[in-house]
Amino acid sequence: MVDLSTRWQTAFWQAVQQHHNAAPLRDAALAGRLGDWTEALTGVAVVACEALGWQASAKWHPLDLLPMPRSEYLALDVMAFPAGARRWPLPVAVFELENSREDDRIAYSLWKVLCVRAELRIVFCYRRSPDQGASLVRFLQDEVVKAMPLPDRIALDGETLVVVGSRDESELFPYGFFRWWRLDVNTGGFEGF
Repeated sequence: MVDLSTRWQTAFWQAVQQHHNAAPLRDAALAGRLGDWTEALTGVAVVACEALGWQASAKWHPLDLLPMPRSEYLALDVMAFPAGARRWPLPVAVFELENSREDDRIAYSLWKVLCVRAELRIVFCYRRSPDQGASLVRFLQDEVVKAMPLPDRIALDGETLVVVGSRDESELFPYGFFRWWRLDVNTGGFEGF
């Protein structure tokens, strides 16, 4: 059986390759318009969630599944719920789409999703180059993950990913734009996949 992060990643690639999704995301990334990048990426994340049969709430994508209709629950950028969920379901996935250039702001986004019980937690962020992305991931590993007591880290259920977007290899968009890292709770490190 394919793990949930791989299934979601496949749905993401399918969504981001559609021209109406790809063009705004690519153009925003190349121009460094990170607010537009976040808006375009939000739409892609919602489409990927829906492809897996989930219901997603996000800014510009309100959901009335819960008795308290919202666009963003718990101040998380995207939250996905299983199909056919009843009142007050736990999310299956949570996402933060952080466009800040500040490492601590991205660390806060990672900390925030780690505080939520979900099968899949993803933080998207942006750096100009892949080298800057790898450095950021090491920072997140050292500052956030390794700051957790070992029993708490080992007890994390589900999968946690950090996805760093960049302007690398623009002629190959979307390939080369996104680097995927998965948290290994045993070592406390992120591994590329």
